[in-house]
Amino acid sequence: MPFLFGLTLFVSATLLFWVQPMVAKMLLPFWGGAPAVWNTCMVFFQAVLLAGYVYAHLLTSRLSARSQTVVHLALLLSAAAFLPVAVSEANLPNLSPESDPSWWLLGCLLAIVGGPFFILSSSGPLFQKWFSNTRHPAAKDPYFLYGVSNLGSLIALLGYAVIIEPNLRLRTQSWVWAGGYAVLILLSLCCTAFLWRWHPLAVPKPGSNGSPEEPAVTGESPAEPLSLRRQIKWTFLAFVPSSLMLGVTNFLTTDIASIPLIWVIPLAIYLLTFILAFSRRRLVSLRWLSRALPIGALGLTFLILSRATQPVWLLMVCHLLVFFLAALLCHGRLAEDRPAPAHLTEFYLWISLGGVLGGLFNALLAPHLFNAVLEYPLALVLACLLRPRDSAGEIAAGRRWLDFALPLLLGTLTVGLALMIPFFEFRSVHLRNAVVIGVPALIGFTFVDRTVRFGLGLGAILLCGGLFLGTSGQTLFRERNFFGVSRVTRDAAGTFRRMFHGNTLHGRQFLASHRQCEPLAYYHRTGPLGGIFEQFNARPAAARVAVIGLGTGSMISYATVGQEWTYYEIDPLVVRIASDTNYFTYLSHCAKAKPKLVLGDARLRLREAPDAFYGLIVLDAFSSDAIPVHLLTAQALELYLSKLAPDGMLAFHISNRYLELEPVVGDLARNAGLVCYGWDDMFDDTRQGKDASHWVVLARKSQNLGGLVKSSRWLPVPGRSEPKVWTDDFSNILSALKWK
Repeated sequence: MPFLFGLTLFVSATLLFWVQPMVAKMLLPFWGGAPAVWNTCMVFFQAVLLAGYVYAHLLTSRLSARSQTVVHLALLLSAAAFLPVAVSEANLPNLSPESDPSWWLLGCLLAIVGGPFFILSSSGPLFQKWFSNTRHPAAKDPYFLYGVSNLGSLIALLGYAVIIEPNLRLRTQSWVWAGGYAVLILLSLCCTAFLWRWHPLAVPKPGSNGSPEEPAVTGESPAEPLSLRRQIKWTFLAFVPSSLMLGVTNFLTTDIASIPLIWVIPLAIYLLTFILAFSRRRLVSLRWLSRALPIGALGLTFLILSRATQPVWLLMVCHLLVFFLAALLCHGRLAEDRPAPAHLTEFYLWISLGGVLGGLFNALLAPHLFNAVLEYPLALVLACLLRPRDSAGEIAAGRRWLDFALPLLLGTLTVGLALMIPFFEFRSVHLRNAVVIGVPALIGFTFVDRTVRFGLGLGAILLCGGLFLGTSGQTLFRERNFFGVSRVTRDAAGTFRRMFHGNTLHGRQFLASHRQCEPLAYYHRTGPLGGIFEQFNARPAAARVAVIGLGTGSMISYATVGQEWTYYEIDPLVVRIASDTNYFTYLSHCAKAKPKLVLGDARLRLREAPDAFYGLIVLDAFSSDAIPVHLLTAQALELYLSKLAPDGMLAFHISNRYLELEPVVGDLARNAGLVCYGWDDMFDDTRQGKDASHWVVLARKSQNLGGLVKSSRWLPVPGRSEPKVWTDDFSNILSALKWK
């Protein structure tokens, strides 16, 4: 019988984690490629998950056990009416570009997948509760089934990215998922029949909270109500790993490496810690975790404050390892304090609430509260404060003031050492960091036996070190919004201003006034873009130019008299920075005519342009990690061609540290019958502000590209021998990864 229940929960969890990326991917082309789409979907799924847990708790506490099975099976069958999951453009509202689609998106999610996801969300606690009501010996402690459920979630998460997405179109995915849902219905019927026929569900006694008499896991009476303090403890122990998971993901992609699909790894680790914590055998002791976490946290503090970015893979391992220790510690404490099966559904309810609050804090509150990814070190400090207290290491109540005084002194020491840096004249930045961060860290380690003192001491080092260990006054502007962290910096030599989004360079400009209209970075006149505009501007008739992706606006330096330029940019902060003459002057001083700035997702806003309107469309949106895949599909290319003049050109800037996008564009061109040429310019000239860049240009006929086809630098891009054209229904990021 445990196998049957375990299999049912495994299938349910697999479907639960499969449908989330599938539905989000379905909605992406309709609502634009903004991160808001993914974030709104995550908020929806977390909220419905919590609602499912509330339903499971109310069902098991208000109805008899047999009535529970009847109600749940009825809802399970009713939710099948939503299948197969599909999105129709006709059912979506026609919103204005300035409107916020969040509420409409939530309504759309509720309409297309709300029912099945709700019923799947409740399966975990509900089936565990039913199993606990049987006479099986393992029913006394059914929490091992939670590990089985998370194993299904983990396999679905990894399987979708590695197997499902690369091989199945969305329509096929939806039908296969519907088949899996049918299997779940059959398994649920088998569980119910097995319970009713061979292991009748016990009838709950009044006041027993819906459970028969059973021994408690942690020693309390089954009917004993849970204390508010214990409920808050569970919520907080679930909140910290959830917040830490999102924080470490954001930090890695913002400050370390913008690697595609990196979000999969922290989420997989998060699920793995649940599996390990709730397994029948304790593989890692809480005592060992409580000792290991401070060491890892202090090492991570040094890396964060020293702003280390190399070597990338070693840094990622360090951050993910500490996250693993912290999450396993919190989840281990949850497993250790699990209540009697009588309170099982309530236990999961508080865990779910903590996870939702962690997601809401990081996704909605943190971007407005902090201008950097500060929620990550904050969650790390909270994890250290949640270490189990060793009674032997605690001090008398009369000396508890030291738990606050000593961390305060530690922070003061960090500030003092940071302010004394100019007097030491350190030639090595590593030696400077070793003194300013290393000395307080070593002192802080002496507090390791005092949970509160160490946690607050770690927070003092992070806070004071972060405030006083800046970048030597080189950062001119820094702000965070929904789309990430943008900053403007000045190089140490005082030659350039640069704009970054995370760690991705989005442009630079000479500070010298006589050179401020030179296009730099990926747009240098000696690079591929210079060649494109040399051909385009040689045409006798004035043409219109569309640029998707604003950056610093440096491309406007190529504009000639009589041309009309339109920039499409999704991030309002980027528009504000590029338009501020205190930072960049391309748009104000270098344009022959004032360009038009269109705010919003390019694919949505480009529909508003007249057909055959532009002579050149430049797509400059693929240099960061989360590339807008919906701008690289056959449907997107069809849109571009409809807005392009018959003799027009399409230019794709595909410079990317982690993705090889030339074959993707080549497949699109081949499928559409276009000519396609690429130039991978690997020459850097940092003194002249030039960066290596990779460009691909497309046209309907070879003669539309002018002299580019005769250049030895521009080579034909034939596409792959076995093309897999990306569509709104299919894309494969893994196939585009640079593995070397």
